[in-house]
Amino acid sequence: MKTPLTKTSTSGLRGDYEGAAADFTVGQDWSSYSPEAHDRWRRLYANQSRLAQRYAAPQFVAGLARLDCADGIPRFEDANAVLKPATGWQLVAVPGFIPDDHFFDHLANRRFPVTRWLREEHEFDYLVEPDVFHDFFGHVPMLLDPTIADFLELYGKAGERAMAMNALDMLARIYWYTIEFGLLATDKGLKVFGAGIVSSPGETVFSVEDPEVLRLPFDPVRIMRTGYEIDSFQKTYFVLDSLPQLIDGLVDLDFGPIYERHRDEAPIPAGRLLPNETPVTPQIIGEPSA
Repeated sequence: MKTPLTKTSTSGLRGDYEGAAADFTVGQDWSSYSPEAHDRWRRLYANQSRLAQRYAAPQFVAGLARLDCADGIPRFEDANAVLKPATGWQLVAVPGFIPDDHFFDHLANRRFPVTRWLREEHEFDYLVEPDVFHDFFGHVPMLLDPTIADFLELYGKAGERAMAMNALDMLARIYWYTIEFGLLATDKGLKVFGAGIVSSPGETVFSVEDPEVLRLPFDPVRIMRTGYEIDSFQKTYFVLDSLPQLIDGLVDLDFGPIYERHRDEAPIPAGRLLPNETPVTPQIIGEPSA
């Protein structure tokens, strides 16, 4: 899955935008999923959950087990019955990409937008736009982690300022390199927690084991200045020492001066190591996270 975070226009996008509410939510319409779609979900889930046991962060593995969604496309209302008492989050169904201001508003109010449609069979291994498998399997398990839950709310609240300062690209890179493509250092080696990685069979292995790809320590300013790949595996990943570092490294930052200083610069190309930077050395992992 290689897609931009959000789009400001829904023209040409897949999904039923005509029937969406003002906040771009729709009904999940779970009964409309075909037996073939549920079978496709089961096969997608089986493939990725096997990889997750070895490569995913323990927080992801634990969250996935609590959601109990192996047997078919999950009902969002059932997931909400688990999420709401755990971290105060709830899922809302959307047609697909939604405008930035609505996306940020949902996050700021602990509502996570999940695309309702599932990829077709010919898209089994590669998909241009995020579908329900990417959004649910990739993102929802981590919503059960209190740190990620708090971070996403704060991220949503930061959106208004970034838009007002014409620095949305910089803020979007924070999301991209953490929530979508973040790595976590653990005592069992590098683990994945980003949804874009953990929902992709190829990138799950590549991000952790490839000896040549650039992995850097988590640095929010460096992240905000770094470009990313949309249609291929990432050339740069950022590694957290712990999930709390995600908030600790951002909460005291004054984003305004950072935006003003760097928003008009060309982004640092993905895969480029700057002087005085030391990459994170990948560790081979041999045991499941759980």
